Amino acid sequence: MEVAVYQHDARDSQVLPATSSDVVPTLAVDTKVCVRNRFLGDWTTGFKVAEVLRDGYRIRRQSDGHDFPDVFAFEDVRLERRQHPLREIGGSNLDRRH
Repeated sequence: MEVAVYQHDARDSQVLPATSSDVVPTLAVDTKVCVRNRFLGDWTTGFKVAEVLRDGYRIRRQSDGHDFPDVFAFEDVRLERRQHPLREIGGSNLDRRH
């Protein structure tokens, strides 16, 4: 269970349970996203937002268009920010000089 801590004074702190309303959906349908792997905790690319729901997102796999029936929590989905290899690095898939 996640908790939110509100500290008014160094000697006095209040701990309240976090609610799902603390996270606001910001990704639109068809946005390319990364999804957190529930077992390993790392992020995987190759997905899009299929549907935005009250409790999270439904996700679509880009490779075959499969929509997953599970609802993914807002904090387990983030905007995909692919880093393209630099042209100056030999062996890079964008380096056409070699």
